[in-house]
Amino acid sequence: MSASSPSSKQTPLPAAASATGPDTVFEAMDAGGHLEVAEAMVKTLREGRRAAVATVIGRAGSAPQVVGARLLLHADGTLVGTVGGGAIEAQVLEACRASLADHRPRRIHAHLVRDLGMCCGGSMEVFIELLQGGPRLFLIGAGKVAAAVIDSARAIGFHVVAVDGRPARLDAPAFANADALVRGAEDFSGLAEALPTSGKNDYFLIATADHSADERALAQLLRRPHRWIGMLGSRKKVRLALRRLDERAHEGSLDRSRLRAPVGLALGGRTPGEIAISVLAELVAERRGGSGAPMTVVNAALARTAAAEAD
Repeated sequence: MSASSPSSKQTPLPAAASATGPDTVFEAMDAGGHLEVAEAMVKTLREGRRAAVATVIGRAGSAPQVVGARLLLHADGTLVGTVGGGAIEAQVLEACRASLADHRPRRIHAHLVRDLGMCCGGSMEVFIELLQGGPRLFLIGAGKVAAAVIDSARAIGFHVVAVDGRPARLDAPAFANADALVRGAEDFSGLAEALPTSGKNDYFLIATADHSADERALAQLLRRPHRWIGMLGSRKKVRLALRRLDERAHEGSLDRSRLRAPVGLALGGRTPGEIAISVLAELVAERRGGSGAPMTVVNAALARTAAAEAD
């Protein structure tokens, strides 16, 4: 019987809903079963990927798995772990795919004989939740500004990937805290092939040491899925780069609506650390929907006080 059958319940839940029932019995599970899924969960979060995690939260009678058993289904179909196999696991995987599609948790309760035709004789309850890693920030060019960005970007939830073709740069202590390093060509040609597959939630910061390398990187990245591309440089440099893109007929139709150049909020910074702060401020504004405007209300409050005193 399918997951939508009236006898077998698959219920989308609000984020705060309880997933346990009064008859839930917790049992010990071997470390190997826990470890495989736990490692996959950590890797998913660190790599900024997305997956659905199903956990057995209740069972009664004879059932193929214990409470606490888990499986993880990646968006690309890769499966780790098990909640028992057979018809119940097929139903759970169907619910996992639905959660990946609509970003909502679910709870399944199924009688294994009556609902699914299994011979176990018991029932199981499974909770499905969405696991979403933080967004990825690709630093294209291992320079001083990129180095200054790393720790703060990680602190605000980004998975940071540093990209450069110069081994000495990537091996420097300043890049030791990056989550991943990608080595490509020194002139940043072939960048698209060197990078892992990107998605619509990925951010790119172009900050190479060469104007032509910046342009090569930009031309390649604009063709890839992305949420935001920022490029360091003066206004003159940015205008020149855009004009050169327009001069190439096959690149003239590239979508630049999510390109920010020169990147960063106008804080007046000059040092690599100050420039990094302005870039990160724009990243936060983009991610959270902020305007970047000052939040102070002091002047407005003083004006109201002065107006009241004048009356």
